[in-house]
Amino acid sequence: MGAVWALTGDPDPDSAVSGTSASAGETETQTAEPEPTTFTLTGSFELTEGAVSDGSTGCKGTGGYDDIAEGSSVTVYDAAGTVIATGYLGDSTLASGSCTFDVAVENVPKGKDFYKVEVSHRGTVQLSGADAEAGRFGATLG
Repeated sequence: MGAVWALTGDPDPDSAVSGTSASAGETETQTAEPEPTTFTLTGSFELTEGAVSDGSTGCKGTGGYDDIAEGSSVTVYDAAGTVIATGYLGDSTLASGSCTFDVAVENVPKGKDFYKVEVSHRGTVQLSGADAEAGRFGATLG
């Protein structure tokens, strides 16, 4: 009878069946980790014109695009236009005349309806809060 109760009934909170290890009437309480209040905005940025090898393993922009390279600034704004996080373009890959950069901006506050992202001084690209938190940032220049 006890085995049937353990599978179908509400277990006693002090019993070993509930996943606690209690002794002498004491209960062990597990606390949940608090939800993070920030996230890392991830995605990619593609330069389609003026892209050349950087002489190493990556690429960069030339001519009117010489401000685009690994380490160029990435700024995240909220709806009011306030800067809420900053980062840099990451590793890059040159393929078929285009240069694609990894984007990862840490410590972006969660819970905004949308975000605006700017690479260097090239103007903002808007994306929804859901897309930002899911790592779906993508922008193209050129």
